[in-house]
Formats: sequence, structure tokens, C-alpha cells
Amino acid sequence: MDVKRLILFVVLSFSILFFWNTWQEKRMPVEQVASSQTNNPVKTNAAGIDQETQFRLQTDKRVLVQTDLFKAEIDTMGGDLRKLELTQHRAADSETNNFVLLNDQAAPSIYVVQSGIAIGSLATHKELFTSTATSYQMAADQNELKVALEWSGADGVKLTKTYTFVRGSYQVKVDQVITNGSAAAIDPLAYYQIVHDSESNQGTKMMPTFTGGAYFTDADKYKKVKFTEMAKEPLSKTAKDGWVGLVQHYFVGAWIPQGSNDQTFYTKDLGNKIFAIGTKSNLASVAPGATENISAKLYLGPQKHDELIKAAPGLEFTVDYGWLTFIASPLFMVLSAIQSVVGNWGFSIILLTVLIKLLFYPLSASGYRNMAQMRELAPRLQLLKDKFGDDRQKMQQAMMEMYKKEKINPMGGCLPILVQIPVFISLYWMLLASVEMRHAPFVLWIHDLSAPDALFGHISFLGDMPLGLLPILMGLSMIVQTKLNPKPTDPVQAKVMMIMPLAFSVFFFFFPAGLVLYWLVNNILSIAQQARINHLIHAAALAKKKGNAVR
Repeated sequence: MDVKRLILFVVLSFSILFFWNTWQEKRMPVEQVASSQTNNPVKTNAAGIDQETQFRLQTDKRVLVQTDLFKAEIDTMGGDLRKLELTQHRAADSETNNFVLLNDQAAPSIYVVQSGIAIGSLATHKELFTSTATSYQMAADQNELKVALEWSGADGVKLTKTYTFVRGSYQVKVDQVITNGSAAAIDPLAYYQIVHDSESNQGTKMMPTFTGGAYFTDADKYKKVKFTEMAKEPLSKTAKDGWVGLVQHYFVGAWIPQGSNDQTFYTKDLGNKIFAIGTKSNLASVAPGATENISAKLYLGPQKHDELIKAAPGLEFTVDYGWLTFIASPLFMVLSAIQSVVGNWGFSIILLTVLIKLLFYPLSASGYRNMAQMRELAPRLQLLKDKFGDDRQKMQQAMMEMYKKEKINPMGGCLPILVQIPVFISLYWMLLASVEMRHAPFVLWIHDLSAPDALFGHISFLGDMPLGLLPILMGLSMIVQTKLNPKPTDPVQAKVMMIMPLAFSVFFFFFPAGLVLYWLVNNILSIAQQARINHLIHAAALAKKKGNAVR
């Protein structure tokens, strides 16, 4: 195999690896979970949801809540958190509207948070609560905002559910206080769950993203659970610690139980392509006249590393950097450090690319030097092809002799490329998964590094393909790189190498601008390095010819 074929093989393998990862995230099962059929933790005397075959979400009055980070709506039916806007994050298609994380009024999409106490006549999310106020707003000098809702049973049992919002935090404390005013002891079961449909927030066909369940325990670490897995077999996982949640691109919602009670993580198919993922735990018996407080934390917000670390162990793994997290995570730390100095994520990407290029400079130089030497041999290789015609065996022997005489290793340019590929893949996933890129401006027309560059609009007959300047420049840079490489002696290979930049450009039109910016800068630096090495090798070859002529 000559070096050009090997380089072509590496590039194609790299491309396949990229899109295999993307396809796998979209199509393949993420996690086979050990599970068994279990009763639904939420039962009522009338019509518990374990008997339902079609999902129904009842509503009543709304309690409005506004803090420095949230605009929320709590329904008095069940005391559910039904709608949540993140005031520090804009909607994907708007520069003015807030991003809506939770919503029960965007059918068929649904995303709500529920909690309750079950067993006997206690309060589930199907019971009606009351609130002393219809709206709450965090004052400028207020660090906490408490929103309390109450339910009372006919037998004297009372439940008070209190949401505590904290200034500057995406964590919400949820307390459920049971007051047993009945004449008998009760054995309650506490549960916390997130309800979400299986169709929304799945990304695009070109850039699919994972939306589904997830949980973490100290024993099992971080696991994903796809909706298809929930439909096939419900999850039932006993744990002493950890959290359970719903992960989507850039954002996460997670229940983090407090206390030392054993808990069971579960999933349930609620019908109509709606699923629940949650945790339940049996509580100690509450004697007549006694009170029991059950606490949990609820994280609802962006996948920012520092915020996730503060919320719960393992929650930082919801930032999905792919299978090369051990490389991508340090790269993001370096990128964040650069951004803290320059104050612009676009320029930070450029500087990080330069640093990586400097780090790999010796390896890159070795590969480019080998390709430059092969480029100098191209005319002589063409002569060999003309001489031996279709006799490939003799041609290969002659080529090997030429390589040996000129002290060129035809495979020498491949190892440097292979070594750098994991870093390239890590950067790809890191830039794709970082919420910090979302709506982060760069310069001029680029106002969102997480969105495709669409300077020239969209092409509707090509699936509404965005048409931007960065992908065009990227394609041109790839053409220049192809010109700098040694020309294949095989005309078919030569045509493939010329077509590849055009084919790649189509993909880059759909990629986020931050990713394309990284690749473009990397290509420009590679072109400069390769052109310089080609010049030096060519000058050395001319000097050698001149010396031989003089002798």
C-alpha cells in the first residue's frame, strides 16, 4: 500500500468514526439495564397510574414563581413543577425569549417534575394541594424563596410540600413534611419522578443528540437509559446513594434524594410515548401525632461543570464528551482558562487550536516531511508506472527499491496522523457538548457558536441546509491541502482526493460554527506548516540535483 492510499484510508476511517459515534448515539441501545417487573411506586385508592394504559395529566390552578434564574409554574394538582423557564438562557431560535426547560402545554412534547407520598390515603401527584398565594417573587435582597403547598386527608394526615429556591443556584430543595394527625401509625413511601416524552429534543438528522434517562450510584457510576429500553423492560435498580434524572443536549433535570434510606430507581412507560424515570424509598413508620420530614434536591439547569459538581457526585458526567472523556475534559479546562482571560469563546477556540498545533508540531512536521519527500518522488513514480504498465508486482518492487535508496519510509507520515486523531475526536465532542458555546458570540455575523453558520441563508430543497461562509472557507482549505499533498499515481485515487473536500463541506454546513472554526484554523495552520516543509524539502532536492550535476 503506498502512502497516499494509507492517508486516504486514515481520513476515511476518521470520518467513519465520527459519524459512527453520531449514528450509535441515535440508533444503538445506550445501556442494557438489569431490571425486573415491579409495581409502580405511585398508587392511589382510586386510579393509580400503574393501572393506566394512556397518559393523562390533570391540571388545576397555577402558582407563579420568579427568581433570579427561574420563571416557574407549580400546579396545585399534585404540587407538580409543570413549567420552568431559564432566564439566563435564550430559546434556540430566539434572542429574546427564555429557554423553556419544563413544559406541560406543548403537546405532544411534555417535560414535568413530580413528587409525592404514597401508601394508603396519602398525597400523590394526583391529589389537590392548596397554596396561600398565587405568585411568589424573589426580592432583590432575598437569598431564598420558599413556596409551600398543603394537602390534608380526611383521616387527619397532612402533607406540606415546600420548594426552596436559592439565589444564584440551579438547585431547588424540596421538603415533604408528613404530619400524622390520625389515630394509627402510617408507613409512607416517598417518590420523585420526571416525566418526559420520547420524541422531542432529539437533535437533527445531521447532528442527533441524546435525550433520555440517566442515573448515578457510587457502585455503578453513570448510566444512560434510552426510552426504547424503558419501553422494552422497566428499570429497577436498588441503591443507597446517587441521583436519577433526564438528560438532553446542554441541559439536565435530576432528583437527588437526601438521607440514608435505601431507594429504588425505576422507569415506567406511561403510554402515548410518555415515560417516567424516578426514585422511591420506604420511610420509617410515622406514629400518631408525629411528624416526618423527607428532603430531596432538584437540579434543573445547564450542564455547566462547576454547577454540576456542586449539586451531586457524578452529575458532571451528564456533559457527554463521548468515549474520550479523559482527553476532552482536560481540553475543556484549558479552553475555559483561556476564555477567562480573553473573554470570547471564539478566540479561545482559536488559541486552543494553536496550542494543540504547537504541541503536535514535531509529529506533524515528521508526517509532512515524509509527504513532501513523496511529493518530490512523484515524477519518478509516474515514470515507473509508465515503464511497468499493469505489472503491479514489478512496479511495487521498483518503488520499494527507490524508497530504500532515497531513505524514505512510505508509512512514515501515518503514525503522526494516527496519534492526533483521538485529540481531534475529543475536541469535536467537547465543542459539541459544551453549553458554554450555546448563544456564545464570536465576531461579525457569528452570534452563536453552537449553531451552524448561515450567513447566506438556507437552501430549502436540500433539507433547509444552512449556507455559511465558514464551511465554504473550510472546503477551500481542504482543496489547498490536497494540492500540497503528493499526487496519487492512480487516477481514481486522484479523483477521490479532489472530491473529498466537496463532500466534507456538505457535512460542515450542518456543523456548529464553533466546530467549523476549530477545523478551519487547524487546516490553515496545517497548510502553513506543510507549505513551509514542502518548500524546504524542494529546495534540498534542487540543491542535491545541482550537486550531482556539478560532479
